Amino acid sequence: MSAWLLSLEGTEAGHQLALALALSAALLHAIFGALQKGRHDPWLSRGAIDASYGLMAAPFALFVVPWPEPHMWPIFAGAFIIHLGYKLLQAQAYTKGAYTVVYPVVRGTGPLFAVIGAYIIFGETFSWVQWSGLGVLLLGIFGLAVYNLAYLRTARETLPAALGLAFATGLFVALYTTYDAYGIRATADPFTFLAWFFMLDGIAMPILAGLRYRSMTYRPALPPLALRGVIGGVIAFASFGSVMMATRLDQVGEAAVLRETSTVFAAIIGWLFLKETVGPRRIALMALIALGAVIVEIGG
Repeated sequence: MSAWLLSLEGTEAGHQLALALALSAALLHAIFGALQKGRHDPWLSRGAIDASYGLMAAPFALFVVPWPEPHMWPIFAGAFIIHLGYKLLQAQAYTKGAYTVVYPVVRGTGPLFAVIGAYIIFGETFSWVQWSGLGVLLLGIFGLAVYNLAYLRTARETLPAALGLAFATGLFVALYTTYDAYGIRATADPFTFLAWFFMLDGIAMPILAGLRYRSMTYRPALPPLALRGVIGGVIAFASFGSVMMATRLDQVGEAAVLRETSTVFAAIIGWLFLKETVGPRRIALMALIALGAVIVEIGG
């Protein structure tokens, strides 16, 4: 499998596979975000998810994939720190604000700075058509956030804090997108990076979630939380693994932009399952997001 994937790097088949991986990551990441924001406390949900995917990844990391080369250990340490910062900010943002307000800001901030980071680190460039597509996509994403801010009636007293946290989280999204792309390209076998990343990344949040659980006056039942963790862990493998592999096969900037069509899926999920309102204006803004992603792909 590794040899076949590596043979696709820089080819048209690799580009098409990266496109499919990025779009599937978008849908799965929206589901992942809804799981974290759903009925349970976001900190507990994230702890259960991380514990699940860490335990799932451990046998593959230790016994299946080749062991990491010596130069990979500092890279894993950097990834651990960056992702922990991202998760702490995101959990706090979800605590303060509604899912359909926080999520668009996080995902809108990420691709802009990821494209800039891909230029600085990997020398990737966007054509003027792709920049225009990115502009359309960002207009839709941030327009969605502004619309939600203007019309949402729940948790309004914490909205400024939620938006600030969401913006900071988006910066970390850009940081981990470019850093993970660097990491997965730095090892001979991409599955080595994925397995060890998920195993190590699953350490911190379960500990923090456990401490939070112990301090709660009303503690939720553990079996439903554990089930949410297992489902989220499987989705995390598919979502984060897909976009990481896409950045190995093709341009980091394009993968980052296409993944942000997750905002469209997030709005649909928020409407169907979290009972958050969706009207014609939000549908039009979501159409802009999808159109921007299409323009970026055509321009490439």
